[in-house]
Amino acid sequence: MRIYTVDSFTDQFSKGNPAGVCLLDNPVPDAWMQSIAAEMRHSETAFVLEGEDGEPYSLRWFTPVVEVALCGHATLAAAHVLYSTGSAPETLEFSTKSGILSVTRDGTGLISMDFPAKVLQETGPPDGLAAALGVEPVWVGKNDWDYLVEVDSEEAVRAASPDFLALEKVDARGTIVTAPASIPGVDYVSRFFAPRVGVNEDPVTGSAHCALAPYWTGKLGLASLVGAQLSQRGGVIHTTVRGDRVELSGHAVTVLSGKLHV
Repeated sequence: MRIYTVDSFTDQFSKGNPAGVCLLDNPVPDAWMQSIAAEMRHSETAFVLEGEDGEPYSLRWFTPVVEVALCGHATLAAAHVLYSTGSAPETLEFSTKSGILSVTRDGTGLISMDFPAKVLQETGPPDGLAAALGVEPVWVGKNDWDYLVEVDSEEAVRAASPDFLALEKVDARGTIVTAPASIPGVDYVSRFFAPRVGVNEDPVTGSAHCALAPYWTGKLGLASLVGAQLSQRGGVIHTTVRGDRVELSGHAVTVLSGKLHV
């Protein structure tokens, strides 16, 4: 079976978020996919199986330790691989644990993904969250996956220095720290921490923008925004909110390709 590493939400090698992509020839056991994801050691590895008779592709995502219900950068990576190998229609459909996800590509190579919006409810910070992040919250909310913590500046987002052992005890998949951007051409910035699922800091997190996009659209009054994730690698996501859906757009770069021998 063919396997790839792709840098997502970037047009440059060694930037963005690396994902594994495995193109399956046949259905395989869950434990086998989990073992390959652990071997790849990316924050997520995507496993893609072509549907029969025009049915959508099957798509699943695994971190090195668990399966996740939605992953933006690995979906982008999977679509990029299918497009670059010439085996995919311009509009792709993936059957996933988060429903049917559709993906399109424009003439510049920009790939756009139709994802569910994950609207936040204000909660205030749970015990220990602010101390674990090392920040002063302006606003805290939660959806069924993550906490979102707004802080007062881009500098505060950059300066966040989490205690990952403490953060792992917070009852959520992960925690988003965000603020208005001071970078030209960018509307908001963020970082994403998820030690509970084996990813201390994710370089660029598409699924987190399912919450970030409606949150900042509500605050700024603009449907289409640009978000920058301020990890060491960094990356940019273009977002557009359409009702209860979010379009996430970005580029991707193939880093390596090969064949599995197991």
